[in-house]
Amino acid sequence: MVIGICQLDLRIPENHSLKEKRHVLRKLIDRVRHRFNVAISEVGDNDLWQRAQIGFCTVGNDRRHINSSLDNIVNFIEQMHLVEMVQTEIEIITV
Repeated sequence: MVIGICQLDLRIPENHSLKEKRHVLRKLIDRVRHRFNVAISEVGDNDLWQRAQIGFCTVGNDRRHINSSLDNIVNFIEQMHLVEMVQTEIEIITV
């Protein structure tokens, strides 16, 4: 079993409140979850209105497929132009 984990540090530049942040993140999370069927959630920077951390993971049996899936999700998030990616951390674990 191969588990792929990704954590993204995001910046939401034109955001002015926590309410706006939640709206942007909800849209992003819902689209990613619907398109890629992965577990995804906000995992950090909950009280900062221009910063966010989201994490997502996927499970499979082929390391290359998992890595490709994570890269596709990161590229999809970048192409949405809702947020700026500050840092991306990907970890692939074989169990």
